[in-house]
Amino acid sequence: MARAQFSRSFTQQPPIPEAGIEAAVAVMRSGRLHRYNVVGDEPSEVMALERDYARWQGAAYCLAVASGGQAMQIALRASGVLPGDLVLTNGFTLAPVPGAIAALGARPVLVEITPDLVIDLDDLAAKARSSGARYLLLSHMRGHLCDMHRLVQMAADLNLTVIEDCAHTMGASWNGKRSGGFGLAGCFSTQTYKHINSGEGGLLTSDDAAFMARATILSGSYMLYDRHGAGPAPEVYDLIRLETPNTSARMDNLRAALLRPQLRALPDSILAWNMRHDLVADRLARAPAIHLPRRPAAESYVGSSIQFCLPGIMQADAATFVARLAAVGVEVKWFGASQPVGFTSDHHSWRYVAQQDLPATDAILAGLFDMRLPLTFSLEDCALLADHILDAVDALGEKGRA
Repeated sequence: MARAQFSRSFTQQPPIPEAGIEAAVAVMRSGRLHRYNVVGDEPSEVMALERDYARWQGAAYCLAVASGGQAMQIALRASGVLPGDLVLTNGFTLAPVPGAIAALGARPVLVEITPDLVIDLDDLAAKARSSGARYLLLSHMRGHLCDMHRLVQMAADLNLTVIEDCAHTMGASWNGKRSGGFGLAGCFSTQTYKHINSGEGGLLTSDDAAFMARATILSGSYMLYDRHGAGPAPEVYDLIRLETPNTSARMDNLRAALLRPQLRALPDSILAWNMRHDLVADRLARAPAIHLPRRPAAESYVGSSIQFCLPGIMQADAATFVARLAAVGVEVKWFGASQPVGFTSDHHSWRYVAQQDLPATDAILAGLFDMRLPLTFSLEDCALLADHILDAVDALGEKGRA
């Protein structure tokens, strides 16, 4: 059956809400783009965003920064990571996660993943014990949460400080508790392809006052830490302000103005993403050759992308599969390629990380495919995408599967 060519862009995001555009124009007209450039006690847009996001997250404190990567670097440093320290993290994630560890001069210890694309908790325990690492930068890669109840218990038993990378799980939860609330801190991204869009930006949340005071000074507050919307009390900074360096990683008022209306609309956006994700997932589940990551009942997810595996596919056939879909307008990323492409890379190409043996992760990545589901796609678009994928799987036949 001949199907229509898919013609929509996988990188086209919805427009910024009119309220965000109006707020951004007001900031530009004021000329006061810097977060600390305020008149009297007037709250800046960044202060207001920090208050809004702390309330949304259910966290005591929130700090707005320049990027999700900066949120992770600041969180690691504020938690006590020093050059040479070992930091555990997922063997499958995006490059800014091990990059944040390497940027501090620390050393990533890569942990295997499971076929459900989450960190392997048994391997985590083994590597924490064998390495002596006391920090975990946990990546909720592509929006998949591990058993967070078990992870919290394990972290306590192993004396692990947990920093959560929530770039793909803003609004997701485990047994009703938001991702980012299980460890010392949660790190969020507002880059264009994330759940709220300011082009670039990040948010850091925590319930720990001393940690957030260190993070605030690190972000570049100078002695203006009282101009934060959801920060610790001034006395928390008494010693920290003199001992902590300034790394100038602030968010500006223009980006915060764009984000606040999007945050208010985020519950509706999550429902819309999940409708698209679940439609595609239900269709792909019809193909016996396709493995879809399991979604536990405890997990409430944000389906802004979808992942599926073709276990046992040969490398040449995987490349043919991606090319066949590209020919009909379907942009699917493959994590098993020998060279990094665009945003897609694996641990073999992170040359700033000591090479490590991850046979289980490598076997999964060899057949792992990933596809964005922007809200600019209709449900009809998503049905067509799923049908094109099923056609490409059928075309592989038995040849492409071991």
